[in-house]
Amino acid sequence: MTEDQKPDGRWPVWALALVSYPFMAGAVATNVFFASLIGESAGWPVTIPPIPSILIGMVLGVPAAWITGRWFRAKIDEAEGHSENGT
Repeated sequence: MTEDQKPDGRWPVWALALVSYPFMAGAVATNVFFASLIGESAGWPVTIPPIPSILIGMVLGVPAAWITGRWFRAKIDEAEGHSENGT
């Protein structure tokens, strides 16, 4: 067993973030694209095309996935009755 594996079978934050990354990258890319469309309807000159939106989503999906992983870990701990100190 490596030192980053939990003996009680709990998923670490990095693993939860890794699993959620494709969903978070897609959500960010979609939000960036639609925000640019809203900006265009508000009179702003530039609409971000889909490919740059996907690239932005891939980059900004990393912190979004990490935040989501931390949130998942907290919710799982809450549901299982774990406290902050791991008991």
